[in-house]
Amino acid sequence: MKLLVTFLSAVLLFSIQCGLAQTRENSDTVENIPAQVRKKKKKKKKYRLPKVDLSHWKVTIPEGSGKGGAISVAPPEILDYANNETLRPYMYNDSSAGALVFYAYPSEATTANTKYSRSELREQMEPGNDNVNWTFADGGYLKAKMSVPEITKDSDGKPHRTIVVQIHGRLTNEQRDLIGQKDNNAPPILKVYWKEGKIRVKTKVLKERGVSSEGILHEEAWGDDEGRTFKEEVGSGKFVVEVKVSDGKMVVSLNKNEFFVYDDLSMRRWGVFENYFKVGNYFQTRDKGAYAKVNLYELEVSH
Repeated sequence: MKLLVTFLSAVLLFSIQCGLAQTRENSDTVENIPAQVRKKKKKKKKYRLPKVDLSHWKVTIPEGSGKGGAISVAPPEILDYANNETLRPYMYNDSSAGALVFYAYPSEATTANTKYSRSELREQMEPGNDNVNWTFADGGYLKAKMSVPEITKDSDGKPHRTIVVQIHGRLTNEQRDLIGQKDNNAPPILKVYWKEGKIRVKTKVLKERGVSSEGILHEEAWGDDEGRTFKEEVGSGKFVVEVKVSDGKMVVSLNKNEFFVYDDLSMRRWGVFENYFKVGNYFQTRDKGAYAKVNLYELEVSH
């Protein structure tokens, strides 16, 4: 019996010693692992870029030499916007959101024929050339995924508004000379507003149905329609605007759920003008201290 007890004690002591040795070995192993390996791997931040090809767009910003002197940057310079010190405050990437941001505020630097400032893209079918544009007979399609994450409020507590998409008319040089106008500016046939969290559409209509082919070229021949507002409230979230134009017809949609169709006489006679798309932040206030940011995530255009 005494021998059995002695044997069991020896076995127990041996087991304890082996356990301690193994513990020391494991401890030594852990201590020898580099600290950077022992630390839990941090999740890498995801950096995303907007799906926007700027090779056929120029941008106008709220900086320059006062009224009519706002700075514009066209291809190829616009392609390096991230390194352009002049553009950077008004047009820059938000890589966490995957957006191209357009910042605007009431500035003295505006384009001709307006009192409002903008950070806005202007389509150029031929890069660097404003003289090559398209007609409704040529057709056009635009799809833009956007949001308005920041916008100030007026003295009544209502959010300011901004125009995020346009189709702007343009006179040919021959039309300009025919009516004796100093520039090629024609009215915008389409304005898409962000207004109080909703998307509102405004178009032009003829004041007189029987206006002559020369008279129709004058801006005074055209008035504003009453406007139409999509039911869906987008707030500060993302939304998709699509515009499709063809000879005598224009269709504007929001998030593929709501559609406004324009196919009246005014649309048919609009075919006399050339056109170009505009996208961004055309800020509609002169209130001191006001500003807005518009995010552009995706942009697609075809003709």
